[in-house]
Amino acid sequence: HTALAYPLPLAGLLALSTYLPLRSGLEQHVHAANQQIPIFMAHGSLDGVVPHAFGELSRDRLLDAGYQVDWRSYPMEHQVCPEEIADIGRWISECLG
Repeated sequence: HTALAYPLPLAGLLALSTYLPLRSGLEQHVHAANQQIPIFMAHGSLDGVVPHAFGELSRDRLLDAGYQVDWRSYPMEHQVCPEEIADIGRWISECLG
């Protein structure tokens, strides 16, 4: 949410095992500077802290709002795994390349 509202362009948004807290009022809180921000979202399918469905709903809301979202789901809990770290590295390289 904070990255979308930031008034200066950002290279990208990395969102791990999280959700969008203001789905219903999204358009009122975002700034045009980051309307085209690339977004990488990753979530563990077995996450017991932040339900996987919250991440999926947030992804869908962002897609509906026109954002580019690279969504990844991994068979893990509320943690990171080697495959996710490799995917993050590739995504960062693409954003900064």
